[in-house]
Amino acid sequence: MMEPSAIVALAANIALAVLGLALLLTAWRIIAGPTLSDRVVGLDMLTGIAIGFIAVVAVKTGFTLYIDIAISLGLVGFLATVAFARFVLSRGEQQAPPAVKKSKPKGKPKRKTAKPGRAG
Repeated sequence: MMEPSAIVALAANIALAVLGLALLLTAWRIIAGPTLSDRVVGLDMLTGIAIGFIAVVAVKTGFTLYIDIAISLGLVGFLATVAFARFVLSRGEQQAPPAVKKSKPKGKPKRKTAKPGRAG
């Protein structure tokens, strides 16, 4: 049977690995996001991931001041999300450019010709 401190250490390491993966995926969404709204949601998610990192470090080290820092970051992150949302509303949502359509070649249109043997 494992000791409680070993279980907490294992859970903290697993949580850090999952948060690291979430950080990479969120960074990719921020960089490659096709619209401004995707980037704003990615930045909000990044704030949540940072709060998660701070909370896990607080549990691992036992230093409870980190929890106060995480709460403060949550409040600042909320205000930043509201500011970004107001910016998006005032600017107007710009959609990603539509897919490129195949265009017809420019030039003279072909005339229909009558089939031989038929009139008209």
